[in-house]
Amino acid sequence: MKRMGKRILIVEDEFLVALNLRQSLSALGFETLGIAPDAPTAFQFASAKPDIALVDVNLRDGETGPHIGHRLANEYGAVVLFLTANPAQLGDGVAGTVGCLCKPVDHEEVQNALNFLVIYHDNPSATPPSSLRIFGNDNQSGNSANGIHRNG
Repeated sequence: MKRMGKRILIVEDEFLVALNLRQSLSALGFETLGIAPDAPTAFQFASAKPDIALVDVNLRDGETGPHIGHRLANEYGAVVLFLTANPAQLGDGVAGTVGCLCKPVDHEEVQNALNFLVIYHDNPSATPPSSLRIFGNDNQSGNSANGIHRNG
């Protein structure tokens, strides 16, 4: 699976969580563009065009994760997955984003999710792992529908 060259933006305000995630990404062969604890920092990093963004919902500047994820997906072309302990805050999903992985997560769940996202980046019909809640939306057009959980 081609991982090298896939650039990931981490949008997470809990420093230790973000560092642990960055370490896992590095061990899996991914390049981390940066760690953004809030919206302004996320959009600074977004100019580097991340392939994938892992976004928490509640950040240093409030519940800005859904807005960040929407913009990263729809304006910057990133494949966006929310990593959050608060999945209910995402409602039926966020237009243009892939879905949600509920924290806490272990290394294997992160690895499975990233393997899926790498495939999904080039093939949106890829089958997700069972730990992911996939939003029922058309990522190409940004039309949101009900969130679903598909088993893979």
